[in-house]
Amino acid sequence: MPGYVLGASPETEEARLLRLARSGDGAAFEALLRAHEVTVARTALRLLGNRQDAQDAAQEVFFRLHRNLGRIDGAGNLSGWLYRVAVNVCRDILRKRRNMTPLDDSRLPAQGSAETEMGRGEQRRLVLAALQSLPEKERAALTLRDLEGLPTAQVASLLGSSEATVRSQISSARLKIRKMLGRRS
Repeated sequence: MPGYVLGASPETEEARLLRLARSGDGAAFEALLRAHEVTVARTALRLLGNRQDAQDAAQEVFFRLHRNLGRIDGAGNLSGWLYRVAVNVCRDILRKRRNMTPLDDSRLPAQGSAETEMGRGEQRRLVLAALQSLPEKERAALTLRDLEGLPTAQVASLLGSSEATVRSQISSARLKIRKMLGRRS
């Protein structure tokens, strides 16, 4: 069989796109961007609480991806690399901003009946405000684990922490959010 080597595992689509993007194929880079843009933007929004900052962060993440294409292992985990960069970019933005403000309802997408959406919008606003009130490390751990669904081991690796520290941060964050939401009820 031409093109196949016995014992060699087939190249994944992501690895193929990375290889092509490294060689200057703009369409391959665009395909990588499309495959990961929603996840990166959603993570940034949850960490930053502001759509404009989240868009800026996502743009910076993909700029760094483009700049570092040659350093990323095609057989590795691009998603993990992107999460790590997204968290670091968001930390940089938060350090610059330091004065965090929660999302208001006008920045959230509206769907469904007006009455139902008012309740959902208020609930979303309260949850996002509670999330924004958390210390940076707890917010990152909770976002990656509970909202993005990553395993604790991967979150620990991305944040440069132990699994025990991540579990502790998540537990503390959940308790703080419960208290904040309970106070408003």
